[in-house]
Amino acid sequence: MSELIVFIGIGNMGNPMAQNLVKAGKEVKVFDVSKKMIEKAKKNKLNVVENLDDLITNKVTTVITMLPEGKNSKEVYLGDKGIINKVSKNCLLIDCSTIDIQTSIEIGKKATEKGIKMIDAPVSGGVMGAQKATLNIMVGGTKDAYNIALPLLKIMGKNIFHAGDLGSGNGAKICNNMSLGITMIAASESLMLAKRLNIDIKKVHEIMKNASGNSWPISVYPPLPGLIEGTPSNNNYRAGFSAGMMNKDLKLANECAKQVNASTPLANIALEIYDKFCKEGNDTKDFSAISKVVGGDAWNYPID
Repeated sequence: MSELIVFIGIGNMGNPMAQNLVKAGKEVKVFDVSKKMIEKAKKNKLNVVENLDDLITNKVTTVITMLPEGKNSKEVYLGDKGIINKVSKNCLLIDCSTIDIQTSIEIGKKATEKGIKMIDAPVSGGVMGAQKATLNIMVGGTKDAYNIALPLLKIMGKNIFHAGDLGSGNGAKICNNMSLGITMIAASESLMLAKRLNIDIKKVHEIMKNASGNSWPISVYPPLPGLIEGTPSNNNYRAGFSAGMMNKDLKLANECAKQVNASTPLANIALEIYDKFCKEGNDTKDFSAISKVVGGDAWNYPID
């Protein structure tokens, strides 16, 4: 049977991921509930099927989903017209959504009961990583399912990690993004302090990149404009990874910590800061725009 990939959820991340599969010579059909995203996919010459019922058949060999929340994944996979009731046992299911661990396990268990292989494979690297196929992909699932998925994952990402059993991919992603949310605030506070001390921000940034204060937000994704080209801070904070999505991931981290009685005080504070920022109407801005909150009136730059 010839390979046919269905990609569901072609938003800011899913669209370039699907494009990379097409560029690699794969037959890919895509779907999204958003008309705006469907139109964008058509402009990018992706093969759009506008009715999900027509898209999922037993001829599909792989389904990849990139959806906003656990409830979306659950509905798509386990709903009345769910995927696992339509695909063959030879179909591989790859959920690249960042969702709660319990939902990942629940979906995977239902798939396993029907003899269908599934992995959770959330990604990190933002829109730039999706476009350049340099994503970090964290996989949970059996070694067999991981090995089958690996060739496709390598088309969409650069660093592929098998984290463990089903749900481990999302667990690893939640831990990673908890740290990312905290360090983005830390980077913002550090650069803000340098500004208030009247020290050249560019010089402080260069020092931090080469000293013990370095972090991914400092070296790759700085929260202030004028430091690294191509970052959202240089584009009025147009989202590569939105504040709303970071807020969602910090909530997931908070829920996980409660479930296992882990102490995460910094993550709790970061969640409070991002939650307030989003409620003030900034949820669609890039998460690095949080620098505006911790920066106060130390500088003037737009986040429109």
